[in-house]
Amino acid sequence: MEEKCAIAKDVTELIGNTPMVYLNNVVDGCVARIAAKLETMEPCTSVKDRIGYSMINDAEEKGLITPGKTVLIEPTSGNTGIGLAFIAAAKGYKLILVMPSYVTLERKMVVLAFGAELYLTDPAKGIQGIFDKTDEILQNTPNGYILNQFENPSNPKIHYETTGPEIWKGTGGKVDILVAGIGTGGTITGAGHFLKEKNPVIKVCGIEPTESAVLNGGKPGPHKIQGIGAGIIPKVLDTELLDEVLQVSYENNIAVENLNQGKMLFLRNIKMTHREQGFFPIGKRQEDATVICSVAGLHLYFGGILDWSAKQISSEEAIENAKLLALKEGLLVGISSGAAAAAAIKLAKRPENAGKLITVIFPSFGERYLSSVLFDSIRNKAENMKFD
Repeated sequence: MEEKCAIAKDVTELIGNTPMVYLNNVVDGCVARIAAKLETMEPCTSVKDRIGYSMINDAEEKGLITPGKTVLIEPTSGNTGIGLAFIAAAKGYKLILVMPSYVTLERKMVVLAFGAELYLTDPAKGIQGIFDKTDEILQNTPNGYILNQFENPSNPKIHYETTGPEIWKGTGGKVDILVAGIGTGGTITGAGHFLKEKNPVIKVCGIEPTESAVLNGGKPGPHKIQGIGAGIIPKVLDTELLDEVLQVSYENNIAVENLNQGKMLFLRNIKMTHREQGFFPIGKRQEDATVICSVAGLHLYFGGILDWSAKQISSEEAIENAKLLALKEGLLVGISSGAAAAAAIKLAKRPENAGKLITVIFPSFGERYLSSVLFDSIRNKAENMKFD
């Protein structure tokens, strides 16, 4: 019998079917299991390879773009640009990308290596500055076409068709909670919809920076986590799908004082979300202590604080988790993956999640962050090493 050839026709056939692996050595105190979906093992090492392919392929099928004629244009913080760049190179498209100037050197170099044309914008102008520059380029580019990851339905569609089914199959249908960072919202929307259709009780939890926590009612602003927290609510994001949005913060904004053996509590600097504003009597008893109210995930009891479910994660914690994943799990990932891991670990420590399976998406490979704050200490060490 003739064996089927396992050689891919081209690089696009290598996209998807990424592996999953349990976290084993960074989960002290967890009562739930955590399995990471390694989008770090895509052809160009990020989850955005999927939408790079899907947006170009969908536009081709609709007759909107033609290789060798159409000039593709896209605003990006980096990984989507890279996902588009390697596919544009393989298919014969000219590609123009617009990025904020603060993105890592690796991002800039990779897109240039694939032959893309790159423009940088002033970070002070925010995401609107990126959009304005993109529109300016479109107006001056014959046969230009913006793929528009923030509004393009083929973004969540590819995750509904591939990422969600892969998670369902990989977990044997046993996944209880999905955790993913929110940039365009395509990953969590597409995969989340598929998983909830399979099992409506599955929880979908997103992550955004506290400094740009627009999904939690905050204002857009600069932050340290590249790839999430665009400062807008993207049109492709289905906010009704989200059961919870955890915030990643550069500084810990939560302080709690327990006075008089728990009979009086002062809450300082609590950032209330639109889902949590006010006091909500819930009349529940736990360990012979009556819950009198719940504020910002903090359950208050007569007799003390018995339950604390923090929603905020510091950027330092995200960076530390990314480092620990390399040192203890052998997984080299970026800062947003560290934030995702931190969020998944917090969820895995909640008593109500005991025995559950949490799937967390690690969106990109750590080598893309070598020039970032993530690797400051070892980069300085490596640069100053001398031969014997």
